[in-house]
Amino acid sequence: MAEEKVPVVSAVGLTKVFRDFWNRPKAKAVNDIDFEIHDGEVIGLLGPNGSGKSTTVKMILGLLYPTGGTLSVLGRSPRTVEIKREIGYLPEESYLYKYLTAEETLDFFGSLFNLSKAERKRRIDQLLEMVGMTHARRRRVGEFSKGMARRIGLAQAMINDPAFLILDEPTSGLDPLGCKEVKDLIMTLKKRGKTVLVTSHLLSDVEDICDRVIILYGGKIRATGTLNELLTVTDANRIVTPALSPEVTRRLMELLRENLQGEQFSIDHPRRTLEEFFLEVIDRAKAESVETAGVVSGGKIADYLSADDRTGAVIESLIAETRPAPKAPEKTEAPKPDAAALAAAEEKRLEELTAEPEKAPVRDEKAEQDEAKRKELEEANEKLKDLL
Repeated sequence: MAEEKVPVVSAVGLTKVFRDFWNRPKAKAVNDIDFEIHDGEVIGLLGPNGSGKSTTVKMILGLLYPTGGTLSVLGRSPRTVEIKREIGYLPEESYLYKYLTAEETLDFFGSLFNLSKAERKRRIDQLLEMVGMTHARRRRVGEFSKGMARRIGLAQAMINDPAFLILDEPTSGLDPLGCKEVKDLIMTLKKRGKTVLVTSHLLSDVEDICDRVIILYGGKIRATGTLNELLTVTDANRIVTPALSPEVTRRLMELLRENLQGEQFSIDHPRRTLEEFFLEVIDRAKAESVETAGVVSGGKIADYLSADDRTGAVIESLIAETRPAPKAPEKTEAPKPDAAALAAAEEKRLEELTAEPEKAPVRDEKAEQDEAKRKELEEANEKLKDLL
């Protein structure tokens, strides 16, 4: 009998109560919820503001401790340090060091996972190409727009090739092109067997990528299931056909009126989404080689994310260790200044150093004392004359 797989996330009776200074219950953010997330799923965690989404995510990350119930991540407590190596997290706001460049930022996060220098370099190159930021790799993050910083934040969430990826509003601040690339990336990660938890208010994005959704309200789960189960309208039908001639359309209308017996129905033309139309316009502009100073389309998915190439990484690190150090660039001598000009400059400098500074007038204290004694003697002589 095959061993049953442990869920990536398992919550039973999960509860979180925030208390005030006097330990009195202030708000029950999460109220006795049960759910599981299985390996290889893309799950959407939905709900209005204040419904408990962020609190649930923080408990999964081990940043908050549950008030009640049980919670396990990858079969262990979410506070276990070892499992954090298998988790990638993109917060709602990208908190990055603004004085580091894009390349330095990814190198810093890669070093936190003890990746070798050669492996960090390889992954950084692939991630920057994937998010369309290769041209800005040496610019400071503080100079980036929100969308550009978001792309770097997405890259840092995947620097460790996580088994479980948590994306909080992943398309926030991105243009439609970036949104499509993020959705394509999530679908690629799903094919690799990665597990992805997405929280978003953009329901159309969730509908495009998620297998199941969990809808929270007031800290409780109000609905959960696959999109087909939740969205299929079973008491109505839609028929999509190629364009019909007026005669065929007339006959079809008559047939529907006879069979529906007065019930309302409508016939219209299929319609593209605004996103599909926008992407078509951008693709046409690219085909015409229109230049842009903004973010360009991302490249292919990073190799280490799209395929299991750990063997290649080991070989690369071994090659890097045996590779000879690069030669220092040859120094070129600066042109020598004119001899006469150099001599004149040295003579002027010597005069400045040897010139005697102007002396400030010195106060003669001895002369002042003699003058005071002379005045005292004169006064004494005057007094003696008066007495005589």
